[in-house]
Amino acid sequence: MPVTPRPTDIGVVDLMMGIPKGPGDNSWRRFLGSQLRDTESRETYRFPAEYMYKSLPGERFSSDGAKAVLLEMDRWGVERGMITVSFDDELSVAALREHPGRFLGAFPVDPNAGMEGVRALRRAVEELGVVAASAMPSGCNPPVPINDKRFYPLYAACIDLDIPIFVCAGVPGPRVPFGAQDVALIDEVCWFFPELRFVTRHGCEPWVDLAVKLLLKWPNLYYSTSAFAPRYYPKAIIDFANTRGADKVLYAGYFPMGLSLERIFTELDDLPLHEHVWEKFLRTNALRVLGLPADGA
Repeated sequence: MPVTPRPTDIGVVDLMMGIPKGPGDNSWRRFLGSQLRDTESRETYRFPAEYMYKSLPGERFSSDGAKAVLLEMDRWGVERGMITVSFDDELSVAALREHPGRFLGAFPVDPNAGMEGVRALRRAVEELGVVAASAMPSGCNPPVPINDKRFYPLYAACIDLDIPIFVCAGVPGPRVPFGAQDVALIDEVCWFFPELRFVTRHGCEPWVDLAVKLLLKWPNLYYSTSAFAPRYYPKAIIDFANTRGADKVLYAGYFPMGLSLERIFTELDDLPLHEHVWEKFLRTNALRVLGLPADGA
């Protein structure tokens, strides 16, 4: 089956965006805390993986974050974007409430918080209207492996709430240990929680071939392309999307955290996807996994 150009009439659903907090924001340092040990991460970087992302989007430092993001969304045909929303992040909460047709909320869970973390997730669904949970196992303090039993109450709550969880998998960009995000750990979670909709974030490298095997094995396991410029999407994932994985690979960007939408969509034009894959990749897979109507309403 031949590859086809990216269609431009699809209302894209971007599964990883953010609302910038303005110049000088270093909340990521507080999040990663004592795990950051090297001088560059602790004192110099404006971004936790700045050694990888050399040209940060100007919108990342905007004093009106929601407006800056919406303008770029309109420019590049992004209908809706999923942003991280927490109770202490007033800007993201305001963006979600003021633009419910444009932004979707994902709540970052803390497996170290025990039942308080579970209750916080339930509150976020009920009070903020979030449609997903998210987690960075290597970013927890202390780190919590993907299959650690501290995660299990949260996985169960996601099933009960009928929401997916987006989890970073593979070697993380920030200079923190990767062990908690070993892709092999996903296998046990999918076995124990077959009803859980589990979506990987941030590439699964260097275990992409293993990720593809697990995507084939487990019906409710999905892969999102977050934090990767399209030219660097793993070939195994593109091949999988074009064959047996058309329903399993979901588009996610990284704007404005590290990549501009201009770069992402310019490079998407060269992505060798088959015609039947594009709409699933850019839109309908996301809506289905999030449990939202096909028309995006």
